[in-house]
Amino acid sequence: MIKLRHFASASGLALALCLSLTPISPLQAQSVVFDPSNYAQNIMTAAHTLQQINNQITALQNQARSLLNQAKNLANLPFSSLQAVQQSLTQTQQLLKQAQRIAYDIQQIDKAFSTQYGPVNASTSSSGLIAGAQQRWQNSLASFQDAMRVQAGIVQAIDTARSQANALVSSSQSAAGALQTSQAGNQILALQSKQLADVTALLASQGRAQSLEMARAAEAQEQGREQMSRFIAPGQGYQPGNVSMFH
Repeated sequence: MIKLRHFASASGLALALCLSLTPISPLQAQSVVFDPSNYAQNIMTAAHTLQQINNQITALQNQARSLLNQAKNLANLPFSSLQAVQQSLTQTQQLLKQAQRIAYDIQQIDKAFSTQYGPVNASTSSSGLIAGAQQRWQNSLASFQDAMRVQAGIVQAIDTARSQANALVSSSQSAAGALQTSQAGNQILALQSKQLADVTALLASQGRAQSLEMARAAEAQEQGREQMSRFIAPGQGYQPGNVSMFH
């Protein structure tokens, strides 16, 4: 605005000098009539025109700034951790899918508990009871191994998650626009969701191992009672008050 005002002043001064230096013939001098009101009106019109031009320049400058800000707001964040987060989640899911023997499947669990952890059948032979106990012990052992594998996978991913979090925080602090800031925040939330998923997987694997071990212990107790009854009264089953075997 200041430059335009200086330019207008200089232009007016130059015009005035040109008019003063231009020779005028006596005949022209007699025909020239100075009109102060017309001159003032011309000056006001010129000033108004310059003000409009100045306003247009200011509006163009504001539009340019707005476009620059929009460009910054539309710029993508240069760092992305989404692929690494997705890979880590996939690895955790694969560890859960690799569950041995009794997996995370409702139908498979129901079938296993109806056949392996159900009530002891009195007609089952001693060798059958021993084989069932060994099978249940193997189920518990495999579940504990699965839980430890999930734990190991989560622990191995801690360093990667830490480096990703540091990179995202650094990117968010140097974000140039709203989009970069939003993307950094979304990626941090994705990383936190991945960590929650890891905790869920860990609790699920530990809960599975504990449940199978408790079921094995309960079945072992039931089997122990059945074996005791066979020992006390072979071929008859245990009958309270029956002490004929001692006579």
